[in-house]
Amino acid sequence: MSTRGLPAGHPQSYHSTIRREFVDHVDLPPTRLHTPKGDAADLVAEASRYDASIREAGGIDVQLLGLGANGHIGFNEPTSSLRSRTRVKTLSGTTRAANARFFQGDDEEVPKLCLTQGLGTICESGQGVLVALGETKAAAVQAMVEGPVSAFCPASVLQLHPRAVVVLDPGAAAHLTMLEYYREAQALDDELQ
Repeated sequence: MSTRGLPAGHPQSYHSTIRREFVDHVDLPPTRLHTPKGDAADLVAEASRYDASIREAGGIDVQLLGLGANGHIGFNEPTSSLRSRTRVKTLSGTTRAANARFFQGDDEEVPKLCLTQGLGTICESGQGVLVALGETKAAAVQAMVEGPVSAFCPASVLQLHPRAVVVLDPGAAAHLTMLEYYREAQALDDELQ
């Protein structure tokens, strides 16, 4: 297993995935898509370079996030520092298993390391938008929204984000104990807009 990540052109790299699933469908020139270089010779230096490039560009306006079933965002696995910066991270077995389907089930092809924005980097974005779909995410959603801010549920750090929005389908919202309150609050917020 190589300790290098996937090059930008690899069909399963996040650069390719973000381009294919998002950039190619919106009015965003591909030249404005910036991702860390997962195949850099020095991954630690690349993480620092990428984090610095975010600051130099004036920060991230809108941070789009998914949610792992174990509560991770980006690839900030449980026990990640809540103030972490872009860095090299070891992927958990559950995250690797969840991503194996993108690699034709070949476990050896699934990266064991990645570069990820840290939780501190993510929380500096102007607007955070997290989307979670399906009942397999319901426990993580409940821990993120209603549990304590904890490194055991990295996504819970969004409770500290001044402008975070969580978009859920009914399955992902299934375990929320205060679901009716959230619906009422959203309806009132919509009226104020």
